Amino acid sequence: MLTPHGGVLQDLIQRDASKKDELLKEAEQLRSIVLNARQTCDLELILNGGFSPLTGFLNQNDYNSVVHDLRLSDGTLWPMPINLDVSEKVASPLKPKDRIVLRDPRDDEPLAIITIQDIYKPDKDVEAKEVFRGDPDHPAVKYLYDVAGEYYIGGNLEAINLPRHYDYSELRETPAQLRSEFASRHWTRVVAFQTRNPMHRAHRELTVRAAHDKLANVLIHPVVGLTKPGDIDYHTRVKVYREIIKKYPTGMAKLALLPLAMRMGGDREAVWHAIIRKNYGATHFIVGRDHAGPGKNRNGVPFYGPYDAQTLVKKYAKELQIQVVPFRMMSYLPEEDKYAPADTIPEGTKTLNISGTELRRRLKTGAKIPEWFSYPEVVEILRTSYPPRPKQGFALYLAGLPYSGVSALGNALQATFNQFKGGRHITLLDGSGIPSEAYPRSYITTYKIWSRCYCRGL
Repeated sequence: MLTPHGGVLQDLIQRDASKKDELLKEAEQLRSIVLNARQTCDLELILNGGFSPLTGFLNQNDYNSVVHDLRLSDGTLWPMPINLDVSEKVASPLKPKDRIVLRDPRDDEPLAIITIQDIYKPDKDVEAKEVFRGDPDHPAVKYLYDVAGEYYIGGNLEAINLPRHYDYSELRETPAQLRSEFASRHWTRVVAFQTRNPMHRAHRELTVRAAHDKLANVLIHPVVGLTKPGDIDYHTRVKVYREIIKKYPTGMAKLALLPLAMRMGGDREAVWHAIIRKNYGATHFIVGRDHAGPGKNRNGVPFYGPYDAQTLVKKYAKELQIQVVPFRMMSYLPEEDKYAPADTIPEGTKTLNISGTELRRRLKTGAKIPEWFSYPEVVEILRTSYPPRPKQGFALYLAGLPYSGVSALGNALQATFNQFKGGRHITLLDGSGIPSEAYPRSYITTYKIWSRCYCRGL
């Protein structure tokens, strides 16, 4: 499963490029597994070298070693299980040495061929406890029990294609491409910043200070794969990052996207993120307070301590071969109109801050978001994507049998709504022919009344 690499990037796409046609021809004759979204993210980072030194999905020996010791079976540091999980139905006809095509769920394109080493049933209770501390409210634990298949397949991969992305192609650089770009720019010291949230002025100040302190450049490297349920969509975030990158001194910062499926695994995930950023060419990595933590459980208890991630990354700092830069909380000093690290501000000094909860409240209500907190361009993007309730569209669905009065009611509501002040435009859509369980298609009439002026996405 593991190819010793001695620091050499394991780029399977480059390695297998010469036999792509041969693999495509073979793929036509093989049994297939269609990947899910998380597996597709994992596969992309195995193939492009982001998960180097991995060259496939973990076999049982590597899996057990990672779960218990944060290491592959040969002793190499690797903290996160990377599993090809399948149902019993899929696993039952398979056996070691079988070659299986792994396909993209979006277009059914072949991405790689796996040569099966073993098929094993994991102890999910042990994995949940050892890797994610076992809290049933943890999103990764929920995924493990509610989504992941009963069996894991381990084996090496031969690369055919990376998953095809139709958005932000210029920002989706592979580790080899990013390393090459750093070399061409003569960037020998690069501080990587991990984020799954929009960035504001404090984040810009933090990263600029880190760059100055380390005499380095900055890689803004946001996750655009899977993040915490409820996070702001990555399209909105990428628009924000594109505005933020303009605020850095010329030549200081670079934006690139990371197709990672986060597990929100706290301290283990922070070590994992550091390995990934090293593969992408970073020499320094900012580790935040409660880095990659999913917050609190239903009882209000944090899943991880605020500094667990920094502690674990520091423990393995020499082995990681990447320098850890602890996240420094930045506070705004209104009397001086500047940001400063919170630990350097004298006691009693007036400071201002807006929490994430307060920011969401202001976005929902349309309340003012001051320029000292975020740039106007960023606020405009967030307001466009998340308009306050009075400016959100809505739909009413009315259903009934012919001559039941549903059409009259629809017209009456449309006329009533349109007389209100406020600028909304109300459209009445005749949805005749939509079936129901109770009635056949020809006997149901459905109308949709749509307030479309401010509907997001239209």
